[in-house]
Amino acid sequence: MPLTLRTTVPIPLTDQAIASRFVSFSGFTDGKEHIAIIYGAPEEQAAPLVRIHSECLTGDLFGSQRCDCGEQLHEAQRLMAAQGGVLLYLRQEGRGIGLYNKLDAYDLQDRGADTYEANTMLGFAHDQRDFRPAVDMLKALGLERIRLLSNNPHKADQLVAAGIDVSERVDTGVYVNQYNADYLKAKVDQQAHRIDLPKATKPVDSQ
Repeated sequence: MPLTLRTTVPIPLTDQAIASRFVSFSGFTDGKEHIAIIYGAPEEQAAPLVRIHSECLTGDLFGSQRCDCGEQLHEAQRLMAAQGGVLLYLRQEGRGIGLYNKLDAYDLQDRGADTYEANTMLGFAHDQRDFRPAVDMLKALGLERIRLLSNNPHKADQLVAAGIDVSERVDTGVYVNQYNADYLKAKVDQQAHRIDLPKATKPVDSQ
């Protein structure tokens, strides 16, 4: 069955004057509670800006510098507060392996493994996320032509394969520091993420 809208409620957000609406859905096959945050009136745009953001408790909420997730989330919010858009927040912590396993992976990284090797050592694939819920949410919202805010080519590939017209890929900013430099370099080297890293990525101190 196709995904359907469940509830839409306005929720004012700190430091963002533009109207925002939180949307829940019925019919997710993975049993998770993914959500869409709509800024302004993207349905009136030919190709609204869309960010597919996978949950990262440590980065999004607590400001961890071991990744760039929190900075990317806040960048998306700033852009959408200025021009409208849709933020799809997927409950796929740790590239789909969960919070506790992500912390286990961090421990392995501290022992010398990179972010993808750590997942493999724990018995997982490099990236276990599934972006089909994002596709279903976009279709339920009537948005099948978008501009995608992401430096991950695999997100765009999955959307296009599922029938979403990605008219443009908009790269996120580069948020490198001394704690996440190796993590970002692994994403560039192994998964072809479009991140323009400094020539010397280690050590880099953003403080």
